[in-house]
Amino acid sequence: MSETTRTFPDSFVWGSATASYQIEGAADEGGRGPSIWDTFSHTPGKTLNGDTGDVADDHYHRWAEDVQHIVDLGLDAYRLSIAWPRVQPGGTGEFNPEGIAFYSTLIAALVDAGVKPVVTLYHWDLPQELEDRGGWANRETAFAFAAYARRMAEELGDRVDVWTTLNEPWCAAYLGYGSGVHAPGRTEPVAALEAVHHLNLAHGLACREIRDVLGQQARLSVTLNLHVIRPEDPSSAEDQDAVRRIDALANRAFLAPMLDGVYPADLFADTAHVTDWSFVADGDLALINQPLDVLGVNYYSTVKVRRYRGDGERSENDGHGAAEASPWIGVDDVEFVEQPGPTTAMGWNIEPGGLTELLESVAATYPDQPMMVTENGAAFEDEVSADGRVHDPRRVAYLHDHVEAVGRALDAGVDVRGYFAWSLLDNFEWSFGYDRRFGIIRVDYTTQERTWKDSAHWYRTLCTTHVLPAVSAVDPSAR
Repeated sequence: MSETTRTFPDSFVWGSATASYQIEGAADEGGRGPSIWDTFSHTPGKTLNGDTGDVADDHYHRWAEDVQHIVDLGLDAYRLSIAWPRVQPGGTGEFNPEGIAFYSTLIAALVDAGVKPVVTLYHWDLPQELEDRGGWANRETAFAFAAYARRMAEELGDRVDVWTTLNEPWCAAYLGYGSGVHAPGRTEPVAALEAVHHLNLAHGLACREIRDVLGQQARLSVTLNLHVIRPEDPSSAEDQDAVRRIDALANRAFLAPMLDGVYPADLFADTAHVTDWSFVADGDLALINQPLDVLGVNYYSTVKVRRYRGDGERSENDGHGAAEASPWIGVDDVEFVEQPGPTTAMGWNIEPGGLTELLESVAATYPDQPMMVTENGAAFEDEVSADGRVHDPRRVAYLHDHVEAVGRALDAGVDVRGYFAWSLLDNFEWSFGYDRRFGIIRVDYTTQERTWKDSAHWYRTLCTTHVLPAVSAVDPSAR
């Protein structure tokens, strides 16, 4: 892609993002209870190399150093998540003052430094006690989440700039309860769809509780990993129907109830052989449908689908990891086609145009809904060079081209308010353990030393000038 000179509005928010289980460590310190990811990662064979988040980036002890990196990067905002079992070990019952104090202190430091805290209440680390009672397949978990959200609003108050209820409920439901490649590792199709609904319900209930505590000035959000789905053969009615079916499960199962107060009729029809959706109670959709101040959009790659015609082994290149069970509940006649490179270390195709396409598509359906890109980034095999630096030109190019893609969406009139690079730090990458590095700051997992990669220096220039730098514009001396 040819490099362009692009300036973003002064009001555009530049940030970076992390998640509690991926960076905090201190898994059994400070009164924290076990989460489903503690259980899952300690189960042999569930994560690469048997890695766990027990120590991760030791952010629990090194948060002040990490806040300084955030300040030095010139970030306007920092997206963090609260570990539910750190503040309420059992998911119900007593709250943990020491855990609450940790986040209160962290958020105060960010605010004092002029950085806006964007707080995600659920980034997948469900208290294990709730999973023992059924997890997200149990309706009561949604109400437990609402009570937890209310307490966080009471404790952290208006210091939080944006409250994000859930991160990627698609992953929590389908990967956690469908394919089993994420915690809690269940492969139960009905439970996966129950989890979809109860996560949606938890979102709506939490929004209601936060606004009840903080009033209408509370800024509310949810973050969805919306899928960009393309047909292998655009002229094929069967391939177009494959797109429709995946879109219903991946995108509209969340967008429609949250923003329209309905479930798509075709979603119910496509999955009728799995469940009758009788777990959707009267009044649930009105509870789920809460006004959002901003919609968080996570984007990494696209998928290509076609109708599976029964010839040979079904292609499952959906980017979500190999598994015996499918996360795509009820659509066994759709296959995901391998796409040409280039790819990241995750095997995901690099397609910046997909981000523009996604933002424009959401805006076309919901023209009055502001959005933020709450995650975008790439894993590559980084190494420390002889000069002590981490030269990651592919990540710099990736970030450049995707920020430019956001710019093109702005040119088209899409209301995009900000961009958050994933991730601030190398971290525990879920079932891939520590093998995949997404950070713009490298973490040596033995010494916990943080080293700015070239991408961090490049991103600092973007954040502090609001002008998109050339890919070659890496200046460590500017720090």
